[in-house]
Amino acid sequence: MTRFHYDTATSIDGFIADRDGSLAWLFAVAGGEEPDADLLPSGHTVMVEGSTTYEWVLAKTDLLEHPEKWREFHGDVPVFVFTSRDLPVPAGADVRFVRGAVVEALPAIRRAAAGGDVWIVGGGDLAGQFLDAGALDRIAISIAPVALGAGAPLFPRRLESDRLRLASARSVGQFARLEFDVEPLNGVVTGIDVTGS
Repeated sequence: MTRFHYDTATSIDGFIADRDGSLAWLFAVAGGEEPDADLLPSGHTVMVEGSTTYEWVLAKTDLLEHPEKWREFHGDVPVFVFTSRDLPVPAGADVRFVRGAVVEALPAIRRAAAGGDVWIVGGGDLAGQFLDAGALDRIAISIAPVALGAGAPLFPRRLESDRLRLASARSVGQFARLEFDVEPLNGVVTGIDVTGS
C-alpha cells in the first residue's frame, strides 16, 4: 500500500529554508552537502515537490546545463511538481507538472507509485496540503544545529499530539532524526478515505 512521507531537514527553530528561500545554511552543516544514508528515505517510487523546491534544486545544481546530475538526487523515479507556471525540465528527467489541488492529483500519484512510497520533499505548505487531503502517513525531520530566525516554516499547519506517534528518535552525525507516524482523523479527512481503498 502506498504511504506518503514528508521527509525534510529543518533548523532547530523550525524553518526549512531561510528568508531568501536558500538552503545554503543546510549545506554548511557537516554532512549537509552529502547526507548520511540514514537521513534519506528509502523505498519511495515517486517524489513530490513544490515549484520553489524544484527551482532551487535546478539553480543550485545547474541541472539544465548538466542534466546528468538529475539522478544524484532524484534517481530514476517520477517527480511530480506542483506549480501554476511553465517551468523548464532537464533533459531525460521524468518531471510531471501538476496544477490544482493535491486531492485531484492523488490518483495519478498513486498510480505512478505502483504500491511504493511517495516522498514529499517540500515545501512545508505542500506537505500540509497532503495532510488536508488525508494523504500524509509519516513526518520525518532531520534537525540541523542551526537557528535561522525566519524563513519557510517546516509545517504551517496545526497538528495536535493525538495525531502524531513517535516512531523513532536518533542522532546521525550533527543531525537529530525524528520520525512520527500521522494517525488518521477517524479514518477520514476532508471526505477522503485515508486508507486508499
